Amino acid sequence: MGALSPADQAPNQVVAQAPALWRVADEDTTVYLFGTVHILPKGVDWFKDDIADALASSDALVTEIYVTEDEKPLVAQAFMTSGTLPAGENLRDMMGPDARLQYELALKKLSMPISAFDRYEPWYAALNLSLIPLFQQGYTDRAGVESVIEAKAAGKKRIQLESYRYQAEMLDGLPLDSQLRYLASVAGDIDAIVPTLDQLVLEWASGDTEGIDALMNVDYGDDVLADALFASRNRKWAAWIDERLDTPGTVFFAVGAGHLAGDKSVQAVLAQRGIKTVRLQ
Repeated sequence: MGALSPADQAPNQVVAQAPALWRVADEDTTVYLFGTVHILPKGVDWFKDDIADALASSDALVTEIYVTEDEKPLVAQAFMTSGTLPAGENLRDMMGPDARLQYELALKKLSMPISAFDRYEPWYAALNLSLIPLFQQGYTDRAGVESVIEAKAAGKKRIQLESYRYQAEMLDGLPLDSQLRYLASVAGDIDAIVPTLDQLVLEWASGDTEGIDALMNVDYGDDVLADALFASRNRKWAAWIDERLDTPGTVFFAVGAGHLAGDKSVQAVLAQRGIKTVRLQ
């Protein structure tokens, strides 16, 4: 029997052959760029060869955020606190009839009470609604790329591009209309969440950045939201890399795979700054 193509494989059967890896370098500085998948099913084999060598040769590991085990409860509390509505307000009361019906149906499909997120803002409900189906199907952040590389990078300098407080405040600061469109998008696609991440894992494992772009860089029906989640962060992170090239050394820069794919990717912004990115695998 021939080898399975990525489209024929289930995520927990994937042996990642070549997740994409890039390098940005000048005469005395190297920055490796690696796209991550924050949660994965157990058993995906990807940490090897060029990726392992790049991390081993790096002086520092750069990730979107850096949270110790002791801090994880604080992260959950910060997001919940930022996402809680003022007293007397109710999430479902903010929705139009069609959006509310679709949202309640999504919760029922997940075997959750329709009042589950009544006390929370739309962005917080959307974020949780997008993760719950994945956790129910065995995805876990403990198998995610960041968890693996953080363990492998023990003892290296750690740098975070953002803080968890910044991320919570960024989402909380979105206009209400954008939040509601985000929630409606997630609720409307509730049946596609698991199949979409299944496919993303396969695209990521095979280094298919065009496939990742098609799956990840969606606009959620709202330009403000799309810019906040992807484009504006890519611009900031490209600026960070540009500045980091002034300091000698080697760093391993690992952010969500969607940020390293498409015409608004970190690499695209670097190119606008006259900085060349070379794909290694």
